[in-house]
Amino acid sequence: MQPASHSLTVSNNALAMAIANPGALGTIDAYISAVNRLPMLSQEQETSLGRRLRDSEDVNAARELVLSHLRLVVSVSRQYLGYGLPHADLIQEGNVGLMKAVKRFDPERGVRLVSFAVHWIKAEIHEYIIRNWRMVKVATTKAQRKLFFNLRSMRPDGQTLDPSQVDEIARTLNVRPTDVSEMEVRLSGRDMAMDNQDDDDDSYSPSAYLSDDGQQEPTHVLERRAFDDLQGSGLVHALEGLDDRSRRIVEARWLQDDGGATLHELAQEFGVSAERIRQIESAAMKKMRVALAA
Repeated sequence: MQPASHSLTVSNNALAMAIANPGALGTIDAYISAVNRLPMLSQEQETSLGRRLRDSEDVNAARELVLSHLRLVVSVSRQYLGYGLPHADLIQEGNVGLMKAVKRFDPERGVRLVSFAVHWIKAEIHEYIIRNWRMVKVATTKAQRKLFFNLRSMRPDGQTLDPSQVDEIARTLNVRPTDVSEMEVRLSGRDMAMDNQDDDDDSYSPSAYLSDDGQQEPTHVLERRAFDDLQGSGLVHALEGLDDRSRRIVEARWLQDDGGATLHELAQEFGVSAERIRQIESAAMKKMRVALAA
């Protein structure tokens, strides 16, 4: 019997294409069925592949890590089907996050890739939803376009339609009553900011409800707790690992309420070029990211 890693290596080329485009296998159901048949990796296989990628930049190792976790992206993407965006697009964006996670995966930290990758997958899907919040197509099919251009004028005084009116419009336009009801909801919607700009803690912010699972979903709670730690003791610890000049530059650039100092202002303070300040800042930020990830 061939080991699971070998079966991944010789997987169908169409599946490799599907990493970038779930539609490459014809339908979303075919894609999901295909990725669910891919074998999962043991911890030993995952660690071995992670080391090959880290030490030798082995593209095949990266490919095997990605392929074995495509089912995770499908699972996560299902949480966001209520936002009017195609499932295939959500999966595609999640796959981008998965590939970013694989690139940054450190097998020596003792954390399975599935736990590490879920945060990157969700981050990419969140960004996609936010980018498309006001760009979601109101009318895509022929029936929807017909409704879009006729429904406003056919609604009596712009009021909400009752069931009999929905049925009458559906018969007139030769569409389904459910299509009429759905388009009425779409046309009645309004734009709102994804992130609340008010200081009122009780005000509504759509971005806080991106996941259909709600605020008490365990992953969200853990992410929130980790974020709070990074903002507090984690940040202090990371700053303590810098030399005095690097710490001064980071604090002046990023931790000031007035917008922070410019590169040229700090260059004058330390008597070096602005480019040198940028290099010190970049090195300091990399060092802080390592400390925060520890």
